[in-house]
Amino acid sequence: MNQRIEAVERWANFIKNNPRKWKKIHTEFIDSQFEKSEEFIKRLLKQKNGAEKIIRIYGIKNKKGYPSLFTKK
Repeated sequence: MNQRIEAVERWANFIKNNPRKWKKIHTEFIDSQFEKSEEFIKRLLKQKNGAEKIIRIYGIKNKKGYPSLFTKK
């Protein structure tokens, strides 16, 4: 069995066996992913052509929809 399926099965068993505990762990993980993404974007914006890099990385087509990328901080 491949490692990914084994990891999913371990997580499913953990959820099943710890109905009160898993939500906190999951929420902390998801929140940390958002925090890391925000930190990455802030670092990129400090670089030369940072906004253009973000547009390219995320495939942003509607530049007007992201005015904060073009305002000086």
